[in-house]
Amino acid sequence: MRRAFLPAFILFLLLACQLVGLPGAGVPTQTVSPPGTSPTRPTATWTAPAASPPPGPSEGTPTPTPKEALASLAPGASSAFTLRYHPDGGLFVGDVISLEVIPPVNLDLEGREIAVAAGGAEGADLGVAKFAPFGLGGRLQATFYWSWDTRGLQPGQHTLTFTLLPEGPQWTESLTLQPRSALQPPEPLARWASVQSECCQVYYVTQTASQRDLELLLEMADEQAELASQALQSTWDIQVPAVLVPRVMGHGGFTTQEVAISYLDRDYTGGSADIILRHEMLHLLDGQLGGEYRPALFVEGLAVHLSGGHFKPEDPVARAAALLEMGWYLPLRSLTQDFYHAQHEVSYIEAGALVGYLVERWGWPAFNAFYRSIRPPAEGEDPLIAIDQALATHFQLSLTQLEEDFLAHLRSLEISPGELEDVRQSVAFYDALRRYQQALDPSAYFLTAWMLDGEEMRSRGIVADYLRHPSVVENQALETLLISAATGLRQGEYVRAGEALEAVNAVLEAIERDDASPFAANALAADYYAVVGAVAAQGYQVQRIQLSGDQATAWVSGATPLLSEVRLQRAGGSDWMVSAGL
Repeated sequence: MRRAFLPAFILFLLLACQLVGLPGAGVPTQTVSPPGTSPTRPTATWTAPAASPPPGPSEGTPTPTPKEALASLAPGASSAFTLRYHPDGGLFVGDVISLEVIPPVNLDLEGREIAVAAGGAEGADLGVAKFAPFGLGGRLQATFYWSWDTRGLQPGQHTLTFTLLPEGPQWTESLTLQPRSALQPPEPLARWASVQSECCQVYYVTQTASQRDLELLLEMADEQAELASQALQSTWDIQVPAVLVPRVMGHGGFTTQEVAISYLDRDYTGGSADIILRHEMLHLLDGQLGGEYRPALFVEGLAVHLSGGHFKPEDPVARAAALLEMGWYLPLRSLTQDFYHAQHEVSYIEAGALVGYLVERWGWPAFNAFYRSIRPPAEGEDPLIAIDQALATHFQLSLTQLEEDFLAHLRSLEISPGELEDVRQSVAFYDALRRYQQALDPSAYFLTAWMLDGEEMRSRGIVADYLRHPSVVENQALETLLISAATGLRQGEYVRAGEALEAVNAVLEAIERDDASPFAANALAADYYAVVGAVAAQGYQVQRIQLSGDQATAWVSGATPLLSEVRLQRAGGSDWMVSAGL
């Protein structure tokens, strides 16, 4: 397998996936602040490492009926509902805008409808949408996909009117459309394009890193499609549709009827490109091979096992043993019932290790026959019953008995201190990453990521939903800190990784408490913020930073996806100035 085939400065790092249905999920947009001030946070909040759903009312607190809750909203309905706009990162004349309307958590509106009109109550009707669970996280919301075409409108303030059907309440929201001329490169010239390789029909956006590196990406796609085919001992019956997304989305990869991976220079997700692409292709080919009911525990476990790791080359069984030794192991029963709300790294590592254990113990043909034979649970039935029945038929044991054997195997393994530290820091890294996404890049957060019907998006010529994302100084500084932490992890430099993660978390904690100068909470974070600010003052965006005492090297981009190396010198305290390269 070829590795590191791109220049070292291109951080082609993708995060593990989740299988999703379409349309995708939506998340908050960000109102950005001028450099040097505390960014305005969206209403998303950080969840604990277990990624549990939001809690309901406290025990003993009566839950209001929908009618009572609605009555309490008027006339303040606009502050009770959360409104998200897409594209993320600012709205411009000419955008085809999507909206998410999210009710307060104590208001059960599932199945109810809401209408939206532009320009006031007598303006253009943008349609009606039902409140329904959304994304992997099942957040209740009404979603208006590409409902407001702003071509021909004037820049400036516009009004939207929201009416909860049938009896209200009704309220208005104001937003500002910036002039189309204010769009920053590469968007004015960016278009969807496609090219065919041996394995795949590859879709990408022009004027981006994907176009710059296209030849190498096509080579990688062909190689990973072949490895996926060999791993599943099957051939492709389709030309694989593969989409290169020019922003971080979820954990960097997802599969619907297409394979999609994030590809951009400031990819802060920390994974290995070949591993992630193969993981997604395995999902697509696995689905092609069929099976009436494929539980997430085995779907994701199979992809991790056959990819040779989750986010990077690694031994999932050894890492599961490390989780067990650290007391982080999750019971398999809980993973059969709610896989995606479990702690992400723990669930994927355990799933990959379990599949690896089954294949090693009984062989691939026996595992594959078991996996494809699991029947769909009856309505309201615990999925564990169907899994137990298939295990009994093929291996003469239950999941409980299988787990006892699996745990005994994990306890028999000798785990190195390095493996323990790598697992510990990997979990900490991805917790910090998701915490950052919920605070400042919420459209990327995996439980409610803004993932769309790619075919329809391309047919409409829409690039902004995937091309535009929050990129102010605060975003660039925290994302480059996450990249530094990921680099430290890959190289086994755990002190470096820990310091970068400490900086990220210190800033996020300061933002959460509404600190006016959140980057002052940590010296390393302050340096990264100052370096990004010095480069931004010259009209460039930072993609990666390397600090060494009073010297810094930054890899930056401007109007094109070509990268330049810039040198900076500390000018005193946490101030930095460009010394060479621009």
